[in-house]
Amino acid sequence: MKALCLLSGGMDSSTLAYYAKKEGFSIYALHLNYGQRTESKERACAQKVADLLGVLEFIEINLEYFSRIGGSALTDNQIDIDDFDPDLSHLPNTYVPFRNANLLSIATSFAESRGASAIFIGAQALDYSGYPDCRPEFIEAFQRVIDLGTRDGTDIELHAPFVNMTKTDILKLGMRLDVPYEHTWSCYQNLEKACGRCGACHYRLEAFAADGIHDPLKYME
Repeated sequence: MKALCLLSGGMDSSTLAYYAKKEGFSIYALHLNYGQRTESKERACAQKVADLLGVLEFIEINLEYFSRIGGSALTDNQIDIDDFDPDLSHLPNTYVPFRNANLLSIATSFAESRGASAIFIGAQALDYSGYPDCRPEFIEAFQRVIDLGTRDGTDIELHAPFVNMTKTDILKLGMRLDVPYEHTWSCYQNLEKACGRCGACHYRLEAFAADGIHDPLKYME
């Protein structure tokens, strides 16, 4: 069995790749650069995780048009990244408009071309930042897109095993799978150490604290 895994180099996607391998899949790792601030850190982490997993192929694609589209603090350096705010009543400015649809479209093209029977994405919809393209309904809808948009006889199943899991649950699974979290990057800021203040850092730190596990990532003091 062959699977195409979206591998950003973050905590969730790295756990996802290890999970897919545990499920018996040989992995094609797809890493997408979309102009995010932490592109170089994410790429290095994704490559390291892919090497440790012994993937069939590490595929890297540039989607720099997201920087031209803008509308997100992740792709526009003129927009300051919000600190985590539990009382925020709207989407944080780190939302990248319709990003996952773009990523999954490319993943589908590669999966079909490589004869893979599965695509794995690490989207989650419980303790996340409210991104609409992480909801179960979106995943279900995109499965229909895959079914309609690929050649006759193609059978590609879209897997989002973490969609109804918390970050704490994902970390527990990852520890059982021996995921090398020291080689992952979660922070939205392009700093030498993780900021500890953005939404991604908040949820990562919360998960490690809840599980009583030391986070190997270094943070700003």
